[in-house]
Amino acid sequence: MGSLRHGFTRTGNRIGVWLHRVARGRLDSGPGTQVLMVTSPGRRTGVPRSTMVRFLEHDGGYVVWGSGSGSPTDPDWFRNLRRTERARIEIGTRGLDVRPQVLTGAERDRVWREVVLAQVPGVAKYERKAGRTIPVAVLRPVSDRA
Repeated sequence: MGSLRHGFTRTGNRIGVWLHRVARGRLDSGPGTQVLMVTSPGRRTGVPRSTMVRFLEHDGGYVVWGSGSGSPTDPDWFRNLRRTERARIEIGTRGLDVRPQVLTGAERDRVWREVVLAQVPGVAKYERKAGRTIPVAVLRPVSDRA
């Protein structure tokens, strides 16, 4: 059942990325839900991998979390994010280079509780289902100008 669910998730993600690219980001977000496309190198292959994820704006960056819809393991896109110093995001028609900061300890717990659960309380069910701590990262825009 786990591999079947993973296959559905992978197919759903491919459709989401395809739709984002075809519609040039105009159909990504709806009332109460904001999504972005994050592209980072695969941790084993280095090949760029893109996925659509929910996000929340916070403190000059974009908070993302790897619930994997309650999967017992962290999603591949989050594991890739952990291994890179730079990624690319697209929000609607706007693209940005970002530096991922994976949060840990008390900082992770505070952002999870005060930002994610405060604004999207329904994700708590995924943490219960997964039986693991859901990882949280802040994607901060980078400037090439020094």
